[in-house]
Amino acid sequence: MNITYNELRQIKHNLPTGSVSRIAKTLNLDEQTVRNYFGASDYDDGDIAGKHVQPGPNGGIVNIENTMILDLAKKIIQESSN
Repeated sequence: MNITYNELRQIKHNLPTGSVSRIAKTLNLDEQTVRNYFGASDYDDGDIAGKHVQPGPNGGIVNIENTMILDLAKKIIQESSN
């Protein structure tokens, strides 16, 4: 899946407080891995997030190999808006 870096960051910013922890626990991941998925780069405490960023408009194009984190983030945003 391709998404712009800015769109990915906007999704992260729309998550309610505690969502990174919820995503990490649900998917049995380290919290820093979830943060790295959304653009952080602390690989000492978290894994690489299975994405590749290519230069381009809106922060570049992010190719995401596994959308499980993104799908869960969108679900949490949807739940919080209801």
